[in-house]
Amino acid sequence: MKTLIIVTHPSLETSVVNKQWVEELRKYPEKYTVHELHKAYPDGNLDAQAEQRLIESHGPLVLQFPIYWFNCPPLLKSWLDEVLTYGWAYGSNGGDKLKNRQAALAVSAGIREENYREDGGYRYSLEQILSPFEATFLYCNADYRSFFAFYGRENEPGENVPGEENEPPASRLESSVADYLNFLDNL
Repeated sequence: MKTLIIVTHPSLETSVVNKQWVEELRKYPEKYTVHELHKAYPDGNLDAQAEQRLIESHGPLVLQFPIYWFNCPPLLKSWLDEVLTYGWAYGSNGGDKLKNRQAALAVSAGIREENYREDGGYRYSLEQILSPFEATFLYCNADYRSFFAFYGRENEPGENVPGEENEPPASRLESSVADYLNFLDNL
């Protein structure tokens, strides 16, 4: 079955990394369904039942998003709250729709990898920061497959201001695209 990739980025058109990933994924419609939450729900009003049907019609599930304040964008949090409901994603009365479903994350971190360590600038690893997503998928009995990350270029806390000077070199971005596709192929 095709992999469903839930993309949550409030300004995908100005993104560098997530936009590139989406453009590449769209080249393989036989393998991936790219579902952009901000495009599907510009008013933020989710249709939970439609989202559940979409998940049910696919195989692996990937949540793709930029790290926002060491978490996910607000629309993705709403999606988790409204779609992964009792009786559907967990609990009794058919709450097994994610059971054994491969699930993973693809994130753009915006901060250098060395800052995501116990001795780094933020004292927590990206694995620790993303642990609530892992716990959510485990709670729903999904087969959590970890995450793929693209780290940014920030040198000092608060330095990463949007702009061309912070964009990754083209070769690094191209490499991330190939690595991301490889990650997805190995779910």
